[in-house]
Amino acid sequence: MTNPLYDALFAPHAQSAAPFTQAPTQGTALPYRDFVAEVARCAHALTQAGLTPGDRVVAQIPKSELALAIYGGCVQAGLVYLPLNTAYTAEEVAYFLSDSGAKLMICDSAGQERLAPVAQKLGVALMTLGAAGTGSFADAVAAQPARFDTVPRSADDTAAILYTSGTTGRSKGAMLSHDNLLSNAQTLQDYWRFAADDVLLHALPIFHTHGLFVATNITLLTGGSMIFLPGFDLDRMIENLPHATAMMGVPTFYTRLLGDARFTRDLAAHMRLFISGSAPLLEETHTRFEARTGHRILERYGMTETNMNTSNPYDGERRAGTVGFPLPGVELKITDPETGASLPEGEIGMIEVRGRNVFKGYWQMPEKTAAELRSDGFFITGDLGRIDADGYVHIVGRGKDLIISGGYNIYPKEVELILDEMPGVLESAVIGVPHPDFGESPVGVLARKPGQEIDTDAILKAAREKLAAFKLPRKLIVVDALPRNTMGKVQKAALRAEHAGLFAQI
Repeated sequence: MTNPLYDALFAPHAQSAAPFTQAPTQGTALPYRDFVAEVARCAHALTQAGLTPGDRVVAQIPKSELALAIYGGCVQAGLVYLPLNTAYTAEEVAYFLSDSGAKLMICDSAGQERLAPVAQKLGVALMTLGAAGTGSFADAVAAQPARFDTVPRSADDTAAILYTSGTTGRSKGAMLSHDNLLSNAQTLQDYWRFAADDVLLHALPIFHTHGLFVATNITLLTGGSMIFLPGFDLDRMIENLPHATAMMGVPTFYTRLLGDARFTRDLAAHMRLFISGSAPLLEETHTRFEARTGHRILERYGMTETNMNTSNPYDGERRAGTVGFPLPGVELKITDPETGASLPEGEIGMIEVRGRNVFKGYWQMPEKTAAELRSDGFFITGDLGRIDADGYVHIVGRGKDLIISGGYNIYPKEVELILDEMPGVLESAVIGVPHPDFGESPVGVLARKPGQEIDTDAILKAAREKLAAFKLPRKLIVVDALPRNTMGKVQKAALRAEHAGLFAQI
């Protein structure tokens, strides 16, 4: 038996002097062979901490090459890697430790004091790794040999558990197998034409599918290189862009670049590909970006449980407002949310997907798994969408965001597209708010463009000509910015909570 992920992503580079990560403006680089040696040292340190194949390792640590090596060390030692958002509180971390049954947590040195009591109470060993690369785990790694006997794993063995955000109840741990991760990386490498001479500008977090399993796994698979930034910093992005060939980002990355006069066509001339995901990209951003750079952003669609499902084409029309076509090997259908029956082309319904990329199920939640992962392998994504006459997939919104007002279904995206076109509106979020007569009513939250005012009466008047009366927001609320999570997704749950009492006095 082999170890599918290690054999494909790490082992081929054991003797390579090519750069894995680089800082071209500083003239430094980490060769692949040094990184693979660090992976082996991590595998030794993890097993010497008493971990055995199948054990879970929780990591809530700053982004660094050593943090990536811990992921590799878990893969090589047959352990299950469980990265956590660095913003999670001690109370939230306590749930993840308890639910996963983790034996070891590696935390930021700066967070040791707040997390030590939690780990001690749950009987979890705690080690540290700080932003500067120091800490008890770093010390343990430094003392280890640079070779490790790889632990055999099967394609179906769990390689990682990623917890969902838990906006509709307690967080669920999605179990991702070696084959889930490897097959998706192989598909994306081919579909997006990544090769060994690519240099990826990486400013994403690595506790999330996007930055860890899409960006990093593709780079490892191809033997390409990454400019590995701690996070999004506008000055450093502009400084490093001329040295890159590709970039993956969330929509906020692109809007911030467009807001800087230094971001020009010449600056992006060396680039081959810009990819966006994790949140919807406004059509206005598509248009402005192409006008500024000559590049058309490639938008794709994925999620924690599946990695990537669809993508706009590399060659051919990258159509704004869509997430392209199902990837090779991925089946996608639109179904009736109530019956599960397939719907005709153009109708809005639940997006379901099936393929090697689809996860094994939720950790210790057989009922949730059975409710969302059908016996025939189709996963009910929770996203509402439609497929147009040309085969492009359109995301309409999350199923939980569907508004039912007076018995009528209102799809927020349809209303948001109208509101986004209005004078002074940068972007909008349409939410359902409890209403004594209609059950709930649509409310539009409008983020204004910098330095501009919004005339809500004029917007409602204009929208009335484009929307049926029942779809028209009962109220418009103007804000400076919409609330977002670390991956740039608008937090509609927070907006619903904030405005829940809006119609209470009617």
